[in-house]
Amino acid sequence: MSESATVTVSGRRVKHPETSRLRLETVLGALADPVRLSIVCALADGHEDMACVAFDLPVSKSTSTHHFRVLREAGIIRQYYAGTARKSSLRTDDLEERFPGLLPSVLNAERGRRGEHPDGPA
Repeated sequence: MSESATVTVSGRRVKHPETSRLRLETVLGALADPVRLSIVCALADGHEDMACVAFDLPVSKSTSTHHFRVLREAGIIRQYYAGTARKSSLRTDDLEERFPGLLPSVLNAERGRRGEHPDGPA
């Protein structure tokens, strides 16, 4: 079994860890950062397949690229190219398979911290 899966679109490749290779400490570490957690919340709230530039992040472009890379390498998001845009989506099913209940729990805790309804879309 290979160490990572590769998504190829338009000749451009993006590597993602296989579900069986996701590590809890890596996922939790990635989710511990407020910028990365805001990206995950935006994707979970129904904004699937968003281009990286569509996120209103309080950081520079190079720093946002770093945050997306950390999320991708942790196995939290899947990225692919659509033309020149890099699109992102949550790996909800993969995370649920590997760590049942983790993502909904993290999202509910963050929504509660923000004063939002904790059972929003996951």
